Amino acid sequence: MGTPAPIGAPARWLAAAPESVSVARRFVRSVVEGAGPDVADTAELLVGELVTNAVIHARTDVGVRAWRAGGRVYVRVSDQRPDRGVVPHDRHPYACTGRGLGLVEELATSHGVQRDEAGKTVWFELWTEAPAPPASAWETVTPADRTVTVTLGDMPYALYWAAQQHWEGMLRELFLTVPGEPPRDLVVAQDASNIICACMTTAVEQETPDSSTLSLRVAFPADAAAAVTVLRRVLDEAEAAAQQESLLALPALPQIRAFRDWLLDQIAGQLSGQAATAWTRLPGAPSATPVELAPWDVGEVEASSVPTIAADDGNRIIAVNGSAASLLGWHPQELVGQRLTVLMPEHLRDRHAAAFTSLLLTGQPRILGRSIPVPALHRDGRVVPVRLYVQTQEAVDGRTVFVAQLTTRTAAPAAPRAPRDGGHTTRPVPGPVHLPAMTKKAGRVGADGAGAQWLSLFADTSRALTSTLDVDDRLRRVCHVLTRQLADWCAGDLLDEHGRVERVCVVHRDPEVLVGEEHLGVLPPVSETTQGALPRVLRGAGPLLITEMSPFDRPLSALDARQVELVRRLGGGSAVVAPLRAHRGVFGALTLVRTRDGPPFAKEDVLRIAELVRGIALGLDNARLHRYAQHTAVHLQRALLPELPEVAHLELVARYVPSSTTAEVGGDWYDAFGLPGGRTALVIGDVAGHDLQAAVSMSTLRNTLRGIAVDRPEPPGDVLRRLDRASRTLYPHSTATCVYALIKDGDAGPRDLHHASAGHLPPLLTTWEGDTRYLDTGRGLLIGMDPDFPRPSACDRLPPHSTLLLYTDGLIERRGESLDDAMARLRRYTAAHAHVPLDVFCDDLIITFGADAADDIALLALRPTTPTGPPVTAV
Repeated sequence: MGTPAPIGAPARWLAAAPESVSVARRFVRSVVEGAGPDVADTAELLVGELVTNAVIHARTDVGVRAWRAGGRVYVRVSDQRPDRGVVPHDRHPYACTGRGLGLVEELATSHGVQRDEAGKTVWFELWTEAPAPPASAWETVTPADRTVTVTLGDMPYALYWAAQQHWEGMLRELFLTVPGEPPRDLVVAQDASNIICACMTTAVEQETPDSSTLSLRVAFPADAAAAVTVLRRVLDEAEAAAQQESLLALPALPQIRAFRDWLLDQIAGQLSGQAATAWTRLPGAPSATPVELAPWDVGEVEASSVPTIAADDGNRIIAVNGSAASLLGWHPQELVGQRLTVLMPEHLRDRHAAAFTSLLLTGQPRILGRSIPVPALHRDGRVVPVRLYVQTQEAVDGRTVFVAQLTTRTAAPAAPRAPRDGGHTTRPVPGPVHLPAMTKKAGRVGADGAGAQWLSLFADTSRALTSTLDVDDRLRRVCHVLTRQLADWCAGDLLDEHGRVERVCVVHRDPEVLVGEEHLGVLPPVSETTQGALPRVLRGAGPLLITEMSPFDRPLSALDARQVELVRRLGGGSAVVAPLRAHRGVFGALTLVRTRDGPPFAKEDVLRIAELVRGIALGLDNARLHRYAQHTAVHLQRALLPELPEVAHLELVARYVPSSTTAEVGGDWYDAFGLPGGRTALVIGDVAGHDLQAAVSMSTLRNTLRGIAVDRPEPPGDVLRRLDRASRTLYPHSTATCVYALIKDGDAGPRDLHHASAGHLPPLLTTWEGDTRYLDTGRGLLIGMDPDFPRPSACDRLPPHSTLLLYTDGLIERRGESLDDAMARLRRYTAAHAHVPLDVFCDDLIITFGADAADDIALLALRPTTPTGPPVTAV
């Protein structure tokens, strides 16, 4: 109850006005001055917070009483509104308001609240020798006599904390800046805000958050709809004023504003009898905003393979992963705490500061959610061309974090979002998985068992994920593991590049239960009438627990009908539908179902399953990235390969096959082009390396060679010498092999091939009669070794209908086989196929030699022809 005030203790009554706060602080300072500077400072701070609360929330005259006795300080703050209980807030370190009671709770030795018919008194005491203060002694808002339950579906709680803190700060700013008595609408809005915060806090405390979203049933006063509508209008007006810089408070960022509007509309609408609409069912949200439903986690940045940097609203770096730091020449710990501008060239820093300030002052994004090509500043002063993709995300403490992902502009940029939005994401990957202690029940892992069984389940799913690189196969194998230990049957769904939902697999515990093809493949699209758990999860909610899988009497959509039919076919009593999320985007869903024959899933299972599915999603996403990289590599490599020219009496065929064991682009290339004077140039080459730099070097080397060859009609050895000198200048640390050959266009008959080699495997000539020989004259050093070393040229006669084969080492080199044996094997093959049409010759060659190739293969085949066709071979 607190120490009773002595008779004659100093007291002051103050008006309900903002200026009373400073009066109260000076008054308390004068009374407790002799208690020591620390105690006096703390008392002044706390009384200022409590009087501010009384001015804003009670809006009556405020009484302040303070005294000092025996080295202790006692303060009482009273108002005349006993019906207006205090509203405690979570003490988020970045909250812009709501700190008053939190500070009292943290700094005071003892504290509490007393109420009687005349009013209420909030008190605190400071004892220099006292033990730690109690956890809490606050009363809460008195519940209303009649309430209506409002359903808030799929609510991202991190976004809720951010929105609540922002609008409370906005109202506080209005109250403390409006001269005189506050307008009635502002008073009504403040009261409505207090009611919402109190009711939401009560509802959240009754929940155990098992995912990034909460589906709450919140009891609000039945007559609060009109007040909530007024709050909505006041906040809209305050938002407009903040955007005009008429308030010190900053306007809300787009996703916070959209969520706040949804929340207030849901409360007011449902109190008035309207139907509920989940946040994930709201048109345009959350997909129209750059934020995902999952709260920001520093572990996601650190674990991501995509170069990622996170900054706060003060433009300071708060997290950076090794990929981003390495790209720009830093160690991650060196960047944390620095301004983001340290990574920008000098000429862009002012533009960035202006754009960032504009975003905070207006709430209007310019580059959020867009892939922007910009130069980044390397630590050594170099400029690194990158594509920048910035998104915002809320943390669980209410902060807004700016997450930037970087991709080098020489590569195809990673699509920043999941396929449902037309991209991949550049999503941060989920943070570290925390293994819970759980158990097995009736043959299944359950919520009340040993952690060793869950460790076994995690290990089994990990092995399933690493047993193959194919995404669909990984998902099937994981489902088999889950049905052996956790569920009776399991369904895996993935979003394709067009945003369609494809059911990859349905796996049942009993191998004799067959699932027909009609349950697999592309599912019907999500429509406005779709009401099942799957579309909610794909929109970002979940994991969702379904405790009763009663089919709809009349399914409202084609997707619901497919789901109902599957449950009828396989049975179902309870289920957990969990999102497959990585890089901040949902790319699929995993449905685990238990039939009525066994124990159902319980609420305690959901959090553990969520952790398990996060690891599964990461493994699947790695396979998706591998497949995406493979496709990108192939497309990029093929885009760099030329079209072959048409030359009279000369047949040309080329093939390129990427390695079957790597998803990286390589340096293999071929080329053929016409030159002045009726000559045709033939090129085969290989730049050292299997990475993007090798592909860039290859492209540059190829184009440089073309320019040199066209510029001067020189022998092949001289052309390679000039190419070597250019390469040494442009890429001093790059090496390559190359064969450059010239053949004179002309009539049918024998032709001369002028050629030179820079460390490349020799061309193979096979006559129509089956004689073979390697053209190993004209050999020289690799490109990049010594540009001044002499490079000889050679000349060999090509008989009509002979086959000249230029190739890279991936065609013949195999582990465990000597190069001489490999080259002899190639000679035997070409001799046996000398009469085969050239395109078939090349295709068969790839099939025979490329099946187990560990390297890329490029080949270029040439065959001189005659107007009368090939000679007739006697049988």
